[in-house]
Amino acid sequence: MAHFLDIIDQDQIKEHMQNALKTGKISHAYIISGDAGSGKKMIAGVFAQTILCEDKKDVDGVIENCGECHSCKQAQSQSHPDIRIVRHEKATSIGVDEIRQQVCDDVYIKPYSDHKIYIIPDGELMTQQAQNALLKTLEEPPAYATILILTSNIDAFLPTILSRCIVFNLKPVRDDLIQKYLMEKRQVVDYKAQLAVSFAQGNVGKAILLSENEDFERLKNGAIDLVSRLGRTQISELIERLQTLLSPKEGSEKKMDVILTNDFLDVLLFFVRDILVYKAENSADHLIFADKLSYISSVTEKCSYKEIDNILMAIERARARIRANVNSLMTLEMLMLDIKENL
Repeated sequence: MAHFLDIIDQDQIKEHMQNALKTGKISHAYIISGDAGSGKKMIAGVFAQTILCEDKKDVDGVIENCGECHSCKQAQSQSHPDIRIVRHEKATSIGVDEIRQQVCDDVYIKPYSDHKIYIIPDGELMTQQAQNALLKTLEEPPAYATILILTSNIDAFLPTILSRCIVFNLKPVRDDLIQKYLMEKRQVVDYKAQLAVSFAQGNVGKAILLSENEDFERLKNGAIDLVSRLGRTQISELIERLQTLLSPKEGSEKKMDVILTNDFLDVLLFFVRDILVYKAENSADHLIFADKLSYISSVTEKCSYKEIDNILMAIERARARIRANVNSLMTLEMLMLDIKENL
């Protein structure tokens, strides 16, 4: 059961939605834009549930849903007849027929309550024809209709769509707020919370996943162990360890996992930055991997600033190659050799 008070940061968005709830001037269309895991679905869900709540509460000046009425319980169970989630069969697009059937035609069927809310996840997947079909509804919507379009790519929309919607851009959440949330609300221990926050870069959903993901812990420890043993690791062993570390749990013969590969590069990047920070400050106060202080200290004694910079550039080159669909294993093998040469 979520409320506005559960939304971390995003004060401007909350203020706008609160004003709409208090004045009753709820717009016919909103676009909520942010990265995957940034909280778009949660914010849309809280707003929709509160609009339809039969017994809204004023909690220190904040309008909240009660969470107990029939409407709230239906919203929580995703069975509310006046909250329509747009579904699509293809993973890569939302077609014109899906928008017409689920929004354009349906919107003129009167709601059971005072409002009818449509939530379109992955809105950037709408084809141009789908957007044009939706545009006609946005131009002359029924008074009771509100459309919430969620997207991770605001540039995918036609200018005419953008001009008819109120656009909310989710901002990265402050690290201290995410860490406080992880520790107080999800009982994550302090060092795990700090590490998850560092990698999440302001994304609450990603921080939650990282803090609770055993695979990430395995990946982090495996990546640093691999780097620490580079000096005495043969190429054949290096390739085997990379395949094992970056393959899905089901089996190392499967194709290397793209998400794991990107997380692996992130681990290396933050670890090398720790080496750079420690060399500059000779202090563990600002280290992400403070538990690896002994190894970090030994590396800084041997590495120059130029060599550390060479490693950082090699990591970014590897990331660019993988984005360009260059063979991942070959790219990471070259990266490891670059790191070995500079350590």
